[in-house]
Amino acid sequence: MGPDTGAASGIGGFFALRTAPPPTGGDHRPLARLYRGGAEGDGPLHARVDRVADRLGAPERRVGASVAHLGLAARLWSTALGPAALHGSVPVLDPAELHWDPALGSPDDLWWGGEATRPATVAALREVVQEAHLVPLHAAFARDGRISPRLLWGNAGSALAGALRELTRWAGAHGRPDAAERAAALVQGLFDHPDLAGTVRGPALRRTSCCLYYRCPSGGLCGDCVFDHAPGTGLERRPPAP
Repeated sequence: MGPDTGAASGIGGFFALRTAPPPTGGDHRPLARLYRGGAEGDGPLHARVDRVADRLGAPERRVGASVAHLGLAARLWSTALGPAALHGSVPVLDPAELHWDPALGSPDDLWWGGEATRPATVAALREVVQEAHLVPLHAAFARDGRISPRLLWGNAGSALAGALRELTRWAGAHGRPDAAERAAALVQGLFDHPDLAGTVRGPALRRTSCCLYYRCPSGGLCGDCVFDHAPGTGLERRPPAP
């Protein structure tokens, strides 16, 4: 599976999945440990949220939590969807075999110690990413602090749509219409699930909730933001653009 995941990394850093053990001295740990909670899991997540919040100058901690969650959700979707679209196979990202270093960013934050793959189907992607990772990840963020499930699933939907956009862009530039078509079909099926349905809308897959990034001093509106103008201006009360 190594060559397949390596090829997907050419799409962008979020799609990269290290398959060789990381250099010694790092702090990679199985995501299963994060999901179990306790000091070994909740402590590193807490530190990650604090680090993101400090870097952004977030006015409240849940803004940092949302941005940290969005980044990890994007990594999880991308590392599975990339090989699915390019090669028709999904790496079985068992949380016990997928290691994460909360101090690092993509592509060095994740490495995979497994080898198993599955044919690229909506069911396989849903089990490998949504059920095995996002559901327990959302529970971990809920333990960490006050953050709504609607925001977390909105982030998950936005991350999935973002992965599709990058795949479509790459496929167009590299003469791989088959990859773009396969990715679009898989993502459409994934959005049929109740947890993801309604998180984005329209042909542009614009999200229907806000990740809160605009509240940061240097923040602004994301490309798929539900708002046309930052809240507080009065202009955001207009119907959001499609």
